[in-house]
Amino acid sequence: VSPPPSPPTNFLLWSTAMKKMMTLKKLSMPSLQKQRRKIPSSQALRNIVSCRISHGWKDGNEPVTHWKAIVLGQLPTNPSLYLVKYDGIDCVYALELHSDERILNLKVLPHKVVFPPVRDAHLASSIVGRAVDHRFEGKDGSKDNWRGVVLAQVPIMKAWFYITYEKDPVLYIYQLLDDYTEGNLRILPGTPPAEVRSDADSDILIGKFVQHTRGDGSKKIGKIVCQVLAKPSVYFIKFDGDVHIYIYNLVKRSLRVKFTKCGDVDG
Repeated sequence: VSPPPSPPTNFLLWSTAMKKMMTLKKLSMPSLQKQRRKIPSSQALRNIVSCRISHGWKDGNEPVTHWKAIVLGQLPTNPSLYLVKYDGIDCVYALELHSDERILNLKVLPHKVVFPPVRDAHLASSIVGRAVDHRFEGKDGSKDNWRGVVLAQVPIMKAWFYITYEKDPVLYIYQLLDDYTEGNLRILPGTPPAEVRSDADSDILIGKFVQHTRGDGSKKIGKIVCQVLAKPSVYFIKFDGDVHIYIYNLVKRSLRVKFTKCGDVDG
């Protein structure tokens, strides 16, 4: 199993690459060429957030693989882009479920999803926005701590949390209250609780395009798609041709970021 791809070095917020319990599986999605198909009817485009789905995945000459997942949400800057958690995988994927040609036979499963209630609402709110050490155990029984930041509760599943790590600044999802109770999550001292912000607060960076120049001179284009309300200087960035959401602090670090209008990106 290959480790997660390394993010652009001059965008780096926390650091480089990690695997959950040293055996994290990722979808086999090597192609970076964006593929689209005809948008389905309005009936097919009904709200699928919080639904269970299944689909096939066909990338180039690779064999078809089959997946089941839950749809966590849509990105406000691009409603066709869904945040998806696949069964047995802890990172979050960002996919255009209705238009990506690699997705085959998309089905909304009939079984109603029952989300467990939050047992300790105070603890849940107190860990959001905090820096933490998260302990994982490998197959051989070895233990490893990963330093990260708890970003938010998942809106449709309050017992689950979005989190990112120093060694892999992409979006992950875990039931952190269970880990805290079991002693596998430790809140680091000196980090204040989440700042109070609402979804109504506007931010001028949302929707902006960013351009990253690699060491070989090639360019990577992305878009700022969401602000982390608990950490207003932290943002979600979706790069073209990449199925992950990257987490960056655009204020804390001095970054070489080029803001562009769509269509004005050179290269």
